[in-house]
Amino acid sequence: MQIDWVWGFVGGVLIGLAGSVFLLMNGRIMGISGIVGGLVDRTGLSNWTERVAFIIGTIAVPAAFAGLWGAATHLTTNWGVIVAGGLLVGVGTRLAQGCTSGHGVCGISRLSLRGIVATVFYIVAGGITIAVLRHVLGVI
Repeated sequence: MQIDWVWGFVGGVLIGLAGSVFLLMNGRIMGISGIVGGLVDRTGLSNWTERVAFIIGTIAVPAAFAGLWGAATHLTTNWGVIVAGGLLVGVGTRLAQGCTSGHGVCGISRLSLRGIVATVFYIVAGGITIAVLRHVLGVI
C-alpha cells in the first residue's frame, strides 16, 4: 500500500501549526508572499530579521528533510518551466494580495470570504495550467 499521502498530511499539519504559531506570536497572517514582498518593496524593514529568519527556515527545513529522506519531483526536469512557474506564481500572489499560505491556510481557517474565493481561483487556475501544459503543449 502506498503511503505517500502521509507526507502530504504531515506537511499540512506542520503548515497549519506554523500558521497558528505565527498568528499567535505576531498577530499577523503567515503568508510568504507578504513576508517576502515586505522585504522587496521595503515596507517590512522594521522587522526584517524576523522575515529573513522565516525565509531561511522555509528553505532550510525542507532541504534538511530532503537530505534525510530524499526528495524528488515527478512533474518536470525542465528548469525553464520551473523558473517561469516560480516567477509567475510570485507575480500572481502579489496581484492577488496573498498566497496559498495566507489565503488558503490562514484565510480559510478564519472563514475569510476573500481567502476562500482566492483559494478557489488558485486551485482552478492550477488545474487549468497543468492540463494545458501537460496535455496540450506537452511541456511537462
